[in-house]
Amino acid sequence: MKIIGWSGFENAMAFKQDEFPGLDLREYRIVQGQDSAAALVIDGDIIAAAAEERFNGRKHSGAFPAGAIRYCAAEAGIGVRDIDAFVHAFDYGAYRFHHSLSDLAKRRYRKVYSREAILELFGRRLPEVENREEKLHHVEHHIAHAASAYYTSGWDECLVAVLDGMGEVHSITVWHACDGRLENIHKQSANNSLGVLYSLVTLHLGFDFNSDEYKIMGLAPYGDPAKFRAFYDEHVQLLDDGGLRIPILSLNKTPFEREVYERTRAFLTENLIAPRKPDDEIEDVHRDVAAALQECLNRAIHHIGSHFAKTTGLRRLAMAGGVALNCTANSKLLDSNAFDEIYVQPAAADDGAALGAALAYAATEDKVRNLRMAVPFLGPAYAPSELDRAIEQYADRIEVERFESCSDTCAAAAQCIANGQVIAWFRGRMEFGPRALGHRSILADPGHPEMRDRVNAMVKMREAFRPFAPAVTLETVHDWFEVDPGAELPYMIFIVRVREEHRAALPGITHVDGTARVQTVAADTNPSFHELLKHVGDTTGREMVLNTSFNVKGQPMVNTPEEAIETFLGTGIDVLFLGEAAVRRVPTDA
Repeated sequence: MKIIGWSGFENAMAFKQDEFPGLDLREYRIVQGQDSAAALVIDGDIIAAAAEERFNGRKHSGAFPAGAIRYCAAEAGIGVRDIDAFVHAFDYGAYRFHHSLSDLAKRRYRKVYSREAILELFGRRLPEVENREEKLHHVEHHIAHAASAYYTSGWDECLVAVLDGMGEVHSITVWHACDGRLENIHKQSANNSLGVLYSLVTLHLGFDFNSDEYKIMGLAPYGDPAKFRAFYDEHVQLLDDGGLRIPILSLNKTPFEREVYERTRAFLTENLIAPRKPDDEIEDVHRDVAAALQECLNRAIHHIGSHFAKTTGLRRLAMAGGVALNCTANSKLLDSNAFDEIYVQPAAADDGAALGAALAYAATEDKVRNLRMAVPFLGPAYAPSELDRAIEQYADRIEVERFESCSDTCAAAAQCIANGQVIAWFRGRMEFGPRALGHRSILADPGHPEMRDRVNAMVKMREAFRPFAPAVTLETVHDWFEVDPGAELPYMIFIVRVREEHRAALPGITHVDGTARVQTVAADTNPSFHELLKHVGDTTGREMVLNTSFNVKGQPMVNTPEEAIETFLGTGIDVLFLGEAAVRRVPTDA
């Protein structure tokens, strides 16, 4: 059976703009349905997956994922009309509560969430699909998230936790997964959402809701959590049943107040600190608020995880939902020994819900192959002829050096890195999820003292406080970091401590608190990137690079070779390795 799962609500932001004109642009992000994506599962196997932002160029896009759907079908060598089922990762109709809602909520349901609205959108965006009524299905949002974690965990039995801003009505759900089935054992209302609280404080600190939460995680180690610990201790209450209460999220009574969390944000202003404007300087007080928020999240997630570990006796945990992308909280939970193993589905946010929707539906129709997801290289790849056509388009602006083999390319790239150059690395299938894992990456030597500032300022064009991650061979990870030999961390989703004796020599990837967000690279699951790291080891003495996503601020990770060259030319990157070619700018004095 050929199943497309998809996520997103194209009409969500437009509806809010129509109903509430004149809001700050950042306030329109307080909406559901961003990060739309599509994934294809055929007879229980994952074939392809990609976020729509990689096709339309709009970061965190909620647009109907027509581009991603068409890519997935093409990857399988079929047409969109050949798909048997299209499964949306939301099912508001299952709750049958819309008849008792406010007039505003009824309008939103009718125009955004209802099956009729989705069918109409489906018909406009994919007109070639016949029998849409029969082919369109729905899966509840948290079931989709849970399925994305369980069916890619490789485990027959485990605990599953879904933590996000909100699904249809929930923000946290916990599941007992066993023998291919998911049994819900806990639900928490979105009225007490850790994800929403974290995002509101993100907005309060001058960053974007539903987008920049990872910046708060990066800012937190610079602050002192003790300064604002009492505030979070008082307003995030841990309950005996493993749940939480966050009363300040329920202060908003009118529809407008609920749309922008007006009273909650006013409470933060009166009882925490004044809001920071996006262009204001980041001061110690902002760092302290971020530190206390992150500590609160760590504590709350440990509370949830440890409670259900004890009540179920399960020692394995699979996680999904946007909050599960918080590397610091994940690592604190792992370090607590509440679980022996923790798996976080690498596309944990709503893009990954598309994969979960397909897997959840497949589980009702077929036997899903429950395999550990190696590395999520599920996006497009480009043939050598396509790379050559892209190069030809820029022939008057670039110089090209070609290599005979991947090994030769890796050797040349490693020498560039050893010489202190910043390179872009584009080859193979694009990553699914937010992390660049060695196919669409910007790479540099983590041992150069100025490298982090250079990549931040000249290439990524982003905030200087944000750390970069190391990619290191699986065989040598324990030499540099405080982990056991052979520790597998392939998704860049946990942090570990850099060994104290190496911190001074690794300024490019060592955060202010002595940690790093490590990616381990194995020869069997990521062969070309592993080969590059081996060559880097030959030139620098470390099988390690600074690895960050191939994009600039505000841009999605590059997808096509044309995007790769255009982004390269607009940044301070020294060399672009595009398949078996090194691309450089034509010298300005030529």
